[in-house]
Parts: sequence; structure tokens; C-alpha cells
Amino acid sequence: MTTHIDEFLGAIRGSFKGDLIHARHPEFPEASRIWNSMAARMPGAVARCADVADVQHAVRSAAQADILTAVRCGGHSLAGFGSCDGGLVLDLSRLRSVHVDAGAHRARFGGGCLLGDVDRATQRHGLVFPAGVVSHTGAGGLVLGGGTGWLTRLLGLSCDNVLGFTLVTAAGSLVRADQVENPDLYWALRGGGGNFGVVTEFEVRLHPVTSVFLATSYSPHRDIVRILQYWRDFMPGAPHALKWNISLVLAPADDRMPSEMQGRPAVSTSIVWFGDEEEGRRLINRICSVGAQFARDEKTISYLHLQTMADADFPHGRRYYTKSGYFPELSDSVIESMASAACQIPSPRTQIELAYLGGAAGRVGASETAFGDRSAPFIVNLLADWKEPAEDAANVAWVRNLFAALRPSMKPGVYVNFMSGDEQDRVPEAYQERWQRLVKVKTQYDPRNFFRLNQNIPPATH
Repeated sequence: MTTHIDEFLGAIRGSFKGDLIHARHPEFPEASRIWNSMAARMPGAVARCADVADVQHAVRSAAQADILTAVRCGGHSLAGFGSCDGGLVLDLSRLRSVHVDAGAHRARFGGGCLLGDVDRATQRHGLVFPAGVVSHTGAGGLVLGGGTGWLTRLLGLSCDNVLGFTLVTAAGSLVRADQVENPDLYWALRGGGGNFGVVTEFEVRLHPVTSVFLATSYSPHRDIVRILQYWRDFMPGAPHALKWNISLVLAPADDRMPSEMQGRPAVSTSIVWFGDEEEGRRLINRICSVGAQFARDEKTISYLHLQTMADADFPHGRRYYTKSGYFPELSDSVIESMASAACQIPSPRTQIELAYLGGAAGRVGASETAFGDRSAPFIVNLLADWKEPAEDAANVAWVRNLFAALRPSMKPGVYVNFMSGDEQDRVPEAYQERWQRLVKVKTQYDPRNFFRLNQNIPPATH
């Protein structure tokens, strides 16, 4: 029996230059795969675009045929928005060119690039674009949602470093958005997610960085409270060149750990310093004087090494579920709640991630970009990570229960890139006073909500 998607494929097959991969195609299992197995979908077909004209053609045709369409770059959406059941996946993976203008400290990269593509190209010139921490993440989705990473305090969010976008709108038109052309759209794309079109090229600002000083260690559960209290008090005055992330985890069961720590709740510390090594060592020695330290390691590494260190920790095919929020301050009671919850972590890779923003990211005014609240610098991400479907209930319940306990102390707001698929009701909370302006831009560029597989901002016409 001919289906709606078959009719669509038949209509564009002769004029589409890329690959049209239907459910019976031998490449389909790999072509339809996304990062988070918890959010796996079964699309009707995958359209792997060869160029921008293919993107325009596919968007026009899918919109006219009213085909449910997901846009996929790296497929890393926690909510699974890079795929859909029964519809079309618009695959950008062939749009991966990167052009660097080293003299101007600028680059242009395609909408299908992974972070690793951008890092490798820019590092050939000793330059970086501030982005995330897992190299197989799609650059497009990360940037459009804001983009945090090791360089956030020093150089700002990813979206703060975008000079312009080229995108295909729901009408199939190719549009430029920057400070001069379509400035409202430019504003909305810096944090507003994939609501407004398919970005086929990003123009970005680059900065000189080639190496970093990295320190890592583990501390036992008994030190969680005092380390977090020290971190809370230290970070507001810390140099912007220092990024200190903390995770509450189960300590690895290997010979780096004392036997009494293995598989038990612990503090995992990662400190990155983008400055003079001697000064960095002094700061890190001061930080590491609090609590017992095990498996402590300090070294200068290349920026490319830093950007790939977490790749193996977050592979494709596992099951991920998160809830996230901001704290204006980290009270002792919140710290104690997290320390207690660490004792009930249900999976060896599930964790409580804590980061402090501020710095360059905090200097950007609330109305300058669509990105959500920058005024509450403490960000927590409750990240469950497991393998077997039988463990779904335990991991999801742990995240939800801890989030419910912490939420009364949070400020309204959420980082959209950390949102799972059951949090559509929180999207207005993510944008707050920016919401109505975003709705206006959405209504102008996507009045039928064709691009709705995202943390969705419905147009006023819906």
C-alpha cells in the first residue's frame, strides 16, 4: 500500500540530488539512528541533503505535503527531536564544510558540522569557537540552543559568538540573519533553538587558544558537602579563565581508587585553566586543599584533546534522561539534599552535574539574545545514563524525585539543550520575558509551525 511518505519520495526523487533512504533501504538502520536510545523513533524516510538547494527543495515539498519533519545534524537532542515516527528526517550530515579566515578571526561552517569538524579546522590556525564538550555533538543544535562548554566563562556562550546565520525558512526561502539583515531573526536564533528554519551556515567569531591546563580528581562522599560549600563561595570571585565543574558520581571501580571508595558516591572534579600555567597551579592547589583527593592528575593538554575527552563517556546508543535548572545561590540545605541523593544514584554513569556560569556569559544583557536567564549562575543538570530498558523506571524516577526536591530553591528558567522530551510546559519558563518577542518572530517565519520538533515556540496563528 502506498503511504503519504512514499508519495512524497516519489514526487521529489528525480530532482533531489542527495540520498533518499526509506524504511526498506539497507542503510536505513544507521541513517535513522540518533544518540539517545531512550528517545528512539522510526521515521518513514531520511532525506540526506547534498547541498542547500536540496534543503530548500525538501522543506518546500514536505511543507506542501504536510509531512511531519525532523531536522538532524548530530542527532544529539536529549528529547529525540532529530527524528520522528512515520515522518521525514532532514539529514544535514553532508553539509560539513568549514572555512576559516584566520586573519579576521572568523569562520563559516555548514549546518551539518559536528563540533569536532569545527575544532579540527580552527585549531589548524590556533583558534577556537567556544562550544560544547563532546566532539560528536551536532554544532547546529548546540549553538541554536545557546551552547555552553569549557570556554563559556572566558569567551561567552556559543550563540554569543555567532556573527550571522544563513537559513532555509518554512517557505523554502534562503535568508541571511545578522545585526543588519533581519535583526529580529538574528536575535531569536541566538538561543531560540530550531524553531525558525534550517540553518545551513553559521558565521562565527574565533579566539586564540591552543592548549589548556587540566586538573582532575575524585573525593570521597564524606567530603561532598564541604567541597560544594567551598566551590559555591570560591566561584563568584574566580578568574574568568578558570572553569571548575563538579559532578557527584559513583567512583570508578578501578585501582586508582581506595577499595572503600570504589562504586561509592564521590565528587568528581574537573578544572580547566586558560592562562599562565604557574598561576593555574597555584589556584588548583588552593582548590584541591579541601577534602581528600584521589586519582589526582594535572597536565597541560591540547585544546583538541580537551574537546574529545568526554566522547567515550557519552556514546551513541545509551539511554539518557535529564532535568536541569538554575540556582541564584546554593544553600547548605540544597547541598545536603544533593549529597544525600548521591547515595541513591541508580546507575554507575548517572550523575549530578554542577557548573558555574558568570564571566563573559553573564556580561551579556538579558535582552541582547533569546537565550534564557543569565542572572542565576549556578546550573545543575541531573543526568541519568544507563543501558537497559529495564532500568528506565529507576533512573527516570531518581531524576524526577531529586528535581522535585530541588526545584523550590531554583529560579525559574532552564537551559533548553538540557531538556528532555516531557518538558514542553517548561519552554515559556526557559525564555520568560523574551517569550512574546520569540512568538512574534516565529509567527513571521513559520506561521504554520512546520518546524515544531524542538523545544517548541508555537506561532500566534496556532
